[in-house]
Amino acid sequence: MATTKWVLDPTHSELGFKIKHLMISHVSGTLKNFKAEVETVGEDFTTAKINLSADMASLSTNNEQRDAHLRNSDFFEVEKYPELKFTSTRLEKIDGETFSLFGELTLKGVSRPVKLQVEYNGVTKDPWGGERAGFVVTGKINRSEWGVNFNSVLETGGVALSEELRIFSEIQVVKQGVSVAA
Repeated sequence: MATTKWVLDPTHSELGFKIKHLMISHVSGTLKNFKAEVETVGEDFTTAKINLSADMASLSTNNEQRDAHLRNSDFFEVEKYPELKFTSTRLEKIDGETFSLFGELTLKGVSRPVKLQVEYNGVTKDPWGGERAGFVVTGKINRSEWGVNFNSVLETGGVALSEELRIFSEIQVVKQGVSVAA
């Protein structure tokens, strides 16, 4: 059967996260530089093999001082661990537009299994004759399971940051070509 390759359109995609701060609101951030490749059997996304990598130095919360702190050894140790990686292991269809995506997330040199939710937004032709597919990917991870342990106790007895890190991404991929197995 023919396989189809899809690559990330970085200008129409976003890899984001949120974490609860002071237990009353969320701080959002993005990884500005990332790439993804998807391979499907035909155009069947239930067969997708996904590889994503992100440059941890491109982390941005729109606050330079906080970003520098997140890049240091208190959090992500970007000099030692410059890349985040995700490799899918399987995709399960829940209904026509909803999937569970299982894979291996590597962060700070630690690889652990994750389960993410995927909303499939369909395939369309773009104005230049290309074919594109769109997805929303969400999920939650416990940051301490990847060695991101920094926190501080508040006077009220709470903590500055929750353990739960929420993932939110808008992904658009462009069809690159079809190859037929010999």
